[in-house]
Amino acid sequence: MPNRFSDTLFQLVHTLEKAEKRHFKLYIKRSSSKEDLKIIQLFDALDKMQEYDEAVLLKKLTEGSKTKLANLKTHLYKELLASLRLLKTTDNVDLQLSEHLDNARILYNKGLKQQSLRIIERAKELARANHKFNSLVQLISLEKKIETLHITRSTTDKTERLAEEALAISSHVDRVTRFSNLALLLYRWFVINGHARNEDDEKDIKAFFKSYLPKDMEQVNGFYEKLYLYQSYCWYAFIRQDFLMYYRYSQKWVDLYDEDLLLKSIETGHYIKGMHTLLNAHFDLRNFRKFDEAIAQFERYAKTDVAKEHDNFRTHTSIYINSAKLNGHLMKGTFKEGIALVAEIEDKLHEYALYVDQHRILVFNYKFASIHFGNGDYNTAIDYLHRIINESIDLRIDLQCYARLMHLLCHYELGNYEILDSLSKSVHRYMAKMKNLTVVEEAIIRFLKTNFKAPDQIRESLKKLLDQIKHLERNRFETRSFAYLDIISWLESKVYNKTTQEVVYGKYMKSKKR
Repeated sequence: MPNRFSDTLFQLVHTLEKAEKRHFKLYIKRSSSKEDLKIIQLFDALDKMQEYDEAVLLKKLTEGSKTKLANLKTHLYKELLASLRLLKTTDNVDLQLSEHLDNARILYNKGLKQQSLRIIERAKELARANHKFNSLVQLISLEKKIETLHITRSTTDKTERLAEEALAISSHVDRVTRFSNLALLLYRWFVINGHARNEDDEKDIKAFFKSYLPKDMEQVNGFYEKLYLYQSYCWYAFIRQDFLMYYRYSQKWVDLYDEDLLLKSIETGHYIKGMHTLLNAHFDLRNFRKFDEAIAQFERYAKTDVAKEHDNFRTHTSIYINSAKLNGHLMKGTFKEGIALVAEIEDKLHEYALYVDQHRILVFNYKFASIHFGNGDYNTAIDYLHRIINESIDLRIDLQCYARLMHLLCHYELGNYEILDSLSKSVHRYMAKMKNLTVVEEAIIRFLKTNFKAPDQIRESLKKLLDQIKHLERNRFETRSFAYLDIISWLESKVYNKTTQEVVYGKYMKSKKR
């Protein structure tokens, strides 16, 4: 069976909405050449396909000629983009600025310099109003070119202002570039490694972070500089598991949008990611009340026209809200209610398969496993953990490690003692190789390798293990273990003869009374 989304043109066709399809056909039929009619046939054929099948297309459209089909597909792809650009220009500031810049260049090349400068001036006003400084750089560059090469009767004051503006924008863009690079590289580090594992990781991250900060930090100003700076601090804090700093900067990130409400429609994607980050911060700190308030705010936002405007916004808002709902059940101990969500979320992930990356799937599978583990459904938890363990992807070493540890705990709970010795050694070797072993993991694995007795006979051993690791909850490099796997609640359930759900829910109810 061919991959459902194995072809880029097929992907594009299947992201189109009804209005976009209708617009494309009206747009292309205006020329109505023979070739254009062919690409409409190709468009209709792709639109009806559930799976991409090149053999069907070859037979229907080009009588077996792969070269003709390739050319036809290339032509259709270009025309689809042209149609979408025409349709979406009025809805997108970046496209409007690009159109203004193109028009200014066309007029300049025609020798109409004054007309070109007037368009540039209007475009600069639009760029400034919407904080689009990268576009502003291109507009100023063209304006300087015209002023330098030709006599335009501009005043001396205007040319001096233009030179000063160019310098100010250049400094601003340099800081935005440094901050955005820093945020991107920190995110990449986390996706590969997860949280800092030891003092060496912490030292490296601190040195890397400081090396990227510009010397003129006192000049930091404007939306984009602050946005990428706050994002950088978020990743810096999250990697180091400084969850209080993580919360402070995720809140600053979201608060930026309250200073200028128009920005929610300009940089919608960053706002959605900011809400996701803020919800994660509340989850990590167990800020139950603020978590509930934030998720309610996010769900209200998801119903707005801005949030529903594009596929990316709709899908990622849905994904992040569902992720937060699962986190809510994990931290409150309402695992049964969480399980009811799993099938619904899996359907959504299938629906959004084109937009969901491997990292997000990995995280969801771990959350699904955690929900079932908390509910005592260890066989189902193992099924989800196998999706992580058996997937050969070089992402989230931390999740790969803790998936194996949870897998080991599941087999212990199921009484599969005959495989625990070899499985424990395998998990120990893997975590040691990945430099992911801490005192907590060492103690748990050692316990599981040697305690195969009935639960009522090993309660004292479990109590000793609980006493041995509970004080480590406040240790910076040990908290990673508790963030990924609530081993304390699991041990308490064994010691006090309760379910894990009862223990976690009891902690949640106790926190509400404070």
